[in-house]
Amino acid sequence: MIFNFGRNEVRNFLVANALFWLEQYHVDGLRVDAVASMLYLDYSRQEGEWVPNQWGGRENEEAIGFLRELNDTVHALFPDVHVMAEESTSWPRVSRPTHEGGLGFTHKWNMGCMHDTLKYFEKDPVYRQHHHHQLTFGLVYAYSENFVLPLSHDEVVHGKGSLLNKMPGDEWQKFANLRALYAWMWAHPGKKLLFMGGELGQWSEWNHDTSVDWHLAQVPRHAGLLKLLGRLNALYRQEGALHETDFWHLGFQWIQADAANDNVYLFVRRGRNAWREIVCVANLSPAVRDWRVGVPAGGWWAEILNTDAAEFGGSNVINEPRKAEARPWDGQPGSLELRLPPLGVIWLAPIDEPKKKS
Repeated sequence: MIFNFGRNEVRNFLVANALFWLEQYHVDGLRVDAVASMLYLDYSRQEGEWVPNQWGGRENEEAIGFLRELNDTVHALFPDVHVMAEESTSWPRVSRPTHEGGLGFTHKWNMGCMHDTLKYFEKDPVYRQHHHHQLTFGLVYAYSENFVLPLSHDEVVHGKGSLLNKMPGDEWQKFANLRALYAWMWAHPGKKLLFMGGELGQWSEWNHDTSVDWHLAQVPRHAGLLKLLGRLNALYRQEGALHETDFWHLGFQWIQADAANDNVYLFVRRGRNAWREIVCVANLSPAVRDWRVGVPAGGWWAEILNTDAAEFGGSNVINEPRKAEARPWDGQPGSLELRLPPLGVIWLAPIDEPKKKS
């Protein structure tokens, strides 16, 4: 059952409802659930259970008109408010302006990338080499919409388990995998959404009758995960390369996308400041690896994040700042020799030459 979007009073009621939350409660954004069920007349219906539109197609033109009216009205009255579509099909231009033929949403949830990423991280590392490109495929279409990467309530209810419990291995490996997942996601193009409890590494899935398990913040490994989330958010705000070009293809470049046997990935993020590039290195195997990492510029480089650092609950396989060698590698003009932590993600950034200790 869906609303009759062809009736003026129904559309008026729905638009007014959206404006009510913005005017009276000053919310920052709205998420429109199950947009696919609105767009397609045959959604979850068998043959004979739906009537084609006037052109003989399955598109619900009245629902399309309503969504455009909703978004145009919200954007006109509240320019800074985000309206996000939870839309799971390949319907084009969901997050493009209505005057360009789009639906007018600010963002679209990237359901495909989220499912591929979780399926990869849920696998035992010994099998990940056979599913390597589940993590690279999302970049094929990453710029077709203004995407949000959602680790939402849908992934931690109805017997699916918490994010921490989805991770393979013993307790140490579960936490390492989850830290790596968050650092991967925060470096990946697209805006970020993490449902409450994920920042603490809850063991139990979400229960709407109880509070978040805040007491876990006193447990060292959970506290380390919480500290990591704080660091990720601070760096995400601080480093333009991580957020300025989320929807621009020149803001991302693979350095190494094919090291499937070693479960290693390398890419670079770029912002408006061409000098300040961030290199992300992910070792999603439980083995420590000595690895030559190609970097896009010479000079000194340092870790601004290492998910294996002791402060986050890791084994502290970290690297001191070092100067790039003039040795081209993986298509990059310079390179570094690094130790890659087990089930860990590193972010590298250029720095000024460190002063020598007296």
